[in-house]
Amino acid sequence: QVQLVESGGGLVQAGGSLRLSCAASGRTFSSYAMGWFRQAPGKEREFVAAINWSGGSTYSTDSVKGRFTISRDNAKNTVYLQMNSLKPEDTAVYYCAGRGNSGLGTREAQYDYWGQGTQVTVSS
Repeated sequence: QVQLVESGGGLVQAGGSLRLSCAASGRTFSSYAMGWFRQAPGKEREFVAAINWSGGSTYSTDSVKGRFTISRDNAKNTVYLQMNSLKPEDTAVYYCAGRGNSGLGTREAQYDYWGQGTQVTVSS
């Protein structure tokens, strides 16, 4: 069993930056691929970025490429999402997710564990 706790959300002006963190419990964190998803008001949850078990492979959705960076520190059981050049359309609840498979996943159904989410609000 893996528990995930996100932090780092908040209110920021357009063009600003935030770094989200997701702390994981469990000794098998380093074998899990991780991902970030988000859900804006009135919309379905969508994929943002994913990272494989070692951090050597990442993938992100087109709308955040060049602005968001996913990374992980297996020694700290933590995955990060660095968000730069934020836009109002990035406003959403951001969720961290883990899958018991070392490879990248872009679909919700591929993930086994979810955090409670952290709110990110970008003002114009």
